Amino acid sequence: MELRHLRYFLTVAEQLHFARAAEILDIAPPTLSVQIQEIERKLQVQLFVRTKRSVALTSAGEAFAEEARAVLAQFDQALNVGRRAGRGELGKVEIGYVGSAVFGGILQQQISAFRSDWPQATVQAREWPMDQLSDALEEGKIDIAFVRMPIALAASLQAHVLLRDRFCLALPAEHALAGGAGAIRARALAGEAFILPEQELGAREVYRRGGFSPRSESRPGSLLAVLAEVSVGAGVAVVPGVLTEVVKLPNVVYRPLAGAPIASEVAAVFRRFERSPAVRNMVAAVRKSAPLQVATVAVAAG
Repeated sequence: MELRHLRYFLTVAEQLHFARAAEILDIAPPTLSVQIQEIERKLQVQLFVRTKRSVALTSAGEAFAEEARAVLAQFDQALNVGRRAGRGELGKVEIGYVGSAVFGGILQQQISAFRSDWPQATVQAREWPMDQLSDALEEGKIDIAFVRMPIALAASLQAHVLLRDRFCLALPAEHALAGGAGAIRARALAGEAFILPEQELGAREVYRRGGFSPRSESRPGSLLAVLAEVSVGAGVAVVPGVLTEVVKLPNVVYRPLAGAPIASEVAAVFRRFERSPAVRNMVAAVRKSAPLQVATVAVAAG
């Protein structure tokens, strides 16, 4: 039995008139009568009581009509869900991010905009170690990664910059260089112990400019862990400038670095050939977003 048989039966059950039902279904009345008889043969039960003047449902017909309506309603729901999923209105987007995406507001902005446009889609986001995000994308563990550039990308991946930032220096408040308003030259940091964030680009450039190697290096992990070590006097750190406005820790002072700004960018990374409609919708919105600019690096103490 096919779905069309259920539609034939329900149309007759609603009209209780074969000619009117046949007109609605756009088939010939004799053809409709044959189809109903075929259904009755398959079920081995009489669904209608027919006379020359009237058509009525039997008790079996009434029971069958109730279930047939439920089946067709479920089928129509399945079609609707399938169409909506195909348009990306439904579905799930898994996001991996590093702390910089949160501190700069990029993650919040993109997720909020996506949920506004596609409220029925599901978005899940969690922080990942930055060195794992590229592989997680390729392996399908996540759909979009928010990272601090630069990172090595496979040919199957693509990045779109969302925030342009610059690095600054974080020092313990009691450090000799913490006072004053001037920018700190790289060579003044020779002999310091450095606390390294996951993105080491800023620190490496300071070493190069100052012509020195650090006394020691520590890699505690996240940006908050880096600043925690700075706050207890374990060393200094080269960190994204956006932190000066959003992370105020006791005993931490931020100072600008002298010379040309050491640029850093936060970007969304995604697969070039994405299959999921929901993910494609979010990627399309990300790609339309112009990069935000962190204009200055202020001196701030917590």
